[in-house]
Amino acid sequence: MVTIKKILCAVDFSEYSPVVADYASTIAKTMGAEIICLYVAPSLDQYVGFHVPPSSIENFVGEIVTGADTTMEKFIEDNFKDETTKGKVLTGYAAEEILTFAKSAKVDMIVMGTHGRTGIDRILFGSVAEKIVKAAICPVLTIRPE
Repeated sequence: MVTIKKILCAVDFSEYSPVVADYASTIAKTMGAEIICLYVAPSLDQYVGFHVPPSSIENFVGEIVTGADTTMEKFIEDNFKDETTKGKVLTGYAAEEILTFAKSAKVDMIVMGTHGRTGIDRILFGSVAEKIVKAAICPVLTIRPE
């Protein structure tokens, strides 16, 4: 029998994130699993070459992470009332950070949303969910917005 004891719930704090959290919560309750709720703040490293001092970029990223930590606390409070849930905020490229964290934390499942982009949006922005589904070493449940 498959055992799921640790679930990584990757969120972007969009309006669909509570739906993703609900799926993770339902699975966690059924399996007796803990949840790690993860948000990846965008890395601004690619802007260091512009005429903006690196210290300004570092300060800006620091403010984003601080704000994300606060948002994560509220998100967990609102969406994970009965479960054992920890929040984690990282910076970087979402797909890479989610995959690296999932491997290091030895999660049994990743639950995440997909924006369902098509056409030019998909070409320009790519699909974080697609990259994770292709490269993850554990099952991935993707939730498409309604």
